Order: sequence, then C-alpha cells, then structure tokens
Amino acid sequence: MNFIEERVEEYSMLHTTKESELLNKIDRETHLEVLRPRMLSGHFQGRILSMLSKMISPNRILEIGTYTGYSALCLAEGLMEDGKLYTIDINEELEDRVRQYFLESNYNQQIDFVIGDALHLIPRLNESWDVVFIDADKKNYTKYFNMVVASVKSGGYIIADNVLWSGKVVEKDHVDEDTLALRVFNDTLSKDPRFEVILLPVRDGLLIARKK
Repeated sequence: MNFIEERVEEYSMLHTTKESELLNKIDRETHLEVLRPRMLSGHFQGRILSMLSKMISPNRILEIGTYTGYSALCLAEGLMEDGKLYTIDINEELEDRVRQYFLESNYNQQIDFVIGDALHLIPRLNESWDVVFIDADKKNYTKYFNMVVASVKSGGYIIADNVLWSGKVVEKDHVDEDTLALRVFNDTLSKDPRFEVILLPVRDGLLIARKK
C-alpha cells in the first residue's frame, strides 16, 4: 500500500542518495530470485536506516529478521569502527546467499549472522544494544520487545518495520493474527513511559522508539 502520492514518492527517491552497487545487486537479485521480495527494505527505507545508524554511531546492533541482508548492510554503515551487528533469521534456505552478500561487503568482519529462532537465541546474547531493528514474524513483535527492552541502553533505539501493515492496523474489519499483534505492539510502545516514540508512514510503516 502506498501512503503518499506516487509522484511525490518518485520525487523523494530522485532526491535521495543512491544505494551502493552491492545493495542494488541484492535488491535486483531478491526481486528476480527470492520469494516475497516485498520484504526487502529497499532503497528509500534503506537510506533511512543508514542515516539513522550514522546519526547514532552504534557500537552494538541487533537485527531480528535478516531476509536477504539488505537492511543489515544499511545499518552496518553507521557502526563504530569496533562495532558489531548481530542479525538473526530462521530461514536457512537463504543462508548461503546472505553470507555471500556479507562477504562482498565492507562489513563482513563486523556482522555475526545466526540462523535459528530469535526467541531462543536472543537470551543467549550477552550484549547491551544501541539499536534493535525488529523485522521478523509480526505475531512475536511484542515478545521481541519484551526480550530486548532491558538490554537496550539509555539513549538507545528500537526500530520496527511493517507497523502499518498495508494500512490494516487502522481498518477494524481486519482481525487476522498479524494485524492484531501489530496493533498490540504499536499500542505497547506508544504507551511505554520509558520511550519516546514516532511512527513514520514510510513504506509500510517504520516505528522509532528512543529509550529515555
């Protein structure tokens, strides 16, 4: 679902810094060869993630939901020199593709890519997070939030993708599991006194929460 007029969106894209050749390759190959390419962050949102990461200069990033690695590489652009990005995905079928993309990047040594269930893996990570990016199964967004919130540093950020869910979150007749879960997540974050929250109608909705 497009939330802004197509001409305005095209104009915005024209005035946004281009993605790297590798990111363009990932975008192109994902659309040609991988199921559900809409899951890819893509150029515009990718530049937003990159810009946010560069503004924050994180030392530790956790990404929940890797897909084909596009968003991880965008977030890695802002890492401190000794920083680390952990990215978790349950889809082992994409593992070889994603590892190859990371190898072709400048950030391979800073990325720890793990295949498995994030609900089981996150508690094993003994880290404090500057940024957590949630972009996995929607039904567990609130669980992911509850698992990481204590480990997010003061001044750190939780960023969540797809929080508008093609506009379904505002349509009362949509009562599927994912839509209901995203409504709960959005309400939980916006009412949590520990966070400052903004929900941007970018692409499919990007929620940014800063821990006080």
